[in-house]
Amino acid sequence: MPITGPDFISLQVSDLERSAAFYEQHLGLSRQPGPPHAVVFNTQPVAFAVREATPDVDLSLLAQPGAGIALWMHATDAQQLHDALVAADVTITAAPIDGPFGRTFTFADPDGYRVTVHDKV
Repeated sequence: MPITGPDFISLQVSDLERSAAFYEQHLGLSRQPGPPHAVVFNTQPVAFAVREATPDVDLSLLAQPGAGIALWMHATDAQQLHDALVAADVTITAAPIDGPFGRTFTFADPDGYRVTVHDKV
């Protein structure tokens, strides 16, 4: 049976509440019920969560968590989100550009994961 595509993405984080608050406050995500070791957000079409690191993962030893994986999220207005993140002193790792996916930029979350945001549907 073939895989039909991703249906859940989670990031292992060093401080679950700090990361959950970041995604709630800065990206406007809302929590939905989930297991006690994770915060699952109400995102579409793929569920997104932050979760406690597993015992075999020490995030402090990684130069950049998630290196080699591209995590993209859609926003209704990427420039507006970018400006709000800059005002909140969130690290922007790639400045906004206009491209095939609309206005696009990349920021670093509290653990250093790079998240790219675009606004073309």
